[in-house]
Amino acid sequence: MQAAVVTAFGKPLALQEWDIPTAGPGQILVKTEACGVCHTDLHAAKGDWPLKPTLPFIPGHEAIGLVVALGAGVTIVKEGDRVGVPWLYSACGHCEYCLSAWETVCGKAEFGGYTRNGGFAEYVLADPNYVARIPTGLGPKEAAPLICAGITTYKGIKETEAKPGEWIAISGCGGLGHLAIQYAKAMGLHVCGIDIDDGKLDHARRLGADLVINAKTANPAEILKNAIGGGAHGVLITAPSLPAFKQGVEMTRKHGICVLNGLPPGEFPLPLFNVVANCITVRGSFVGTRKDMAECLEFAADGRVKADIELQPLSAINDIFERLEKGEVPSRVVIDFTGGSQAMAAVPARNAVAA
Repeated sequence: MQAAVVTAFGKPLALQEWDIPTAGPGQILVKTEACGVCHTDLHAAKGDWPLKPTLPFIPGHEAIGLVVALGAGVTIVKEGDRVGVPWLYSACGHCEYCLSAWETVCGKAEFGGYTRNGGFAEYVLADPNYVARIPTGLGPKEAAPLICAGITTYKGIKETEAKPGEWIAISGCGGLGHLAIQYAKAMGLHVCGIDIDDGKLDHARRLGADLVINAKTANPAEILKNAIGGGAHGVLITAPSLPAFKQGVEMTRKHGICVLNGLPPGEFPLPLFNVVANCITVRGSFVGTRKDMAECLEFAADGRVKADIELQPLSAINDIFERLEKGEVPSRVVIDFTGGSQAMAAVPARNAVAA
């Protein structure tokens, strides 16, 4: 199979031929139809985070495809089912977090495209207990961004605890934020979109944002508080930017909740006096659970949320990463595996079985 492989941190991905993996006991083999590209894939390839993947590895955690083989003991999916192989590859299933439906923070969780090989390949292994079930009528290319960007923003909005009719501020209106705006409107919230790109703000208006603010030319907290009186009931920060994190807390209403999705490098400059005096909650939100996944996909199946996607072949992955790093991807890129040959010169590699 063809795969885009990280062979060294910070270096271009190598386009290689690997053996098609075999589904072991409790595993399934998925033939990839589409795989979204996420900023987390770029972090993984650069080795940005303290816990680094083991080299070599295949990134990609927004893979959608058809089940083509079942390992021993698998009964909950069947061949021909369309599934998604998400960031949460698996969890232990029996710790206090798993038992309370917080499997995303399980201490033994495995992650697709990080601790397990992912979807930048024509085939990918998966744990059937943790795959996303793609609703009938939702195509693979449309579904791909939803099993990471979609679930991440949907869960983040839930974590703000904002109620229908209240205001939510969404900082960052690009790949995650454009989906967050749609989920928030579908959930009955008033939306303020914040970005530093006028094109993304125009897009936010078209998606239904009630108010937009360019943080490069104006003070978002001041404008928002003047416009609605007292700040947003909930704030969701999707932008990987420390200034955006600071602005997010400043935009939060007294007794409101500011939720962090983005992961910029560095330390968060939390204004402690304001947080304490105004009884503000600052909360991290990390992707979402299997229940959240099912819910967020149903919004899309019902036509209320649609990812804006740009289709590219696997051979373009290094160009995609370069554009991601420069902030030149307006929404979400999806690698299309259904258009025939990937038209790439594969680099000879070891005969490897993706694990």
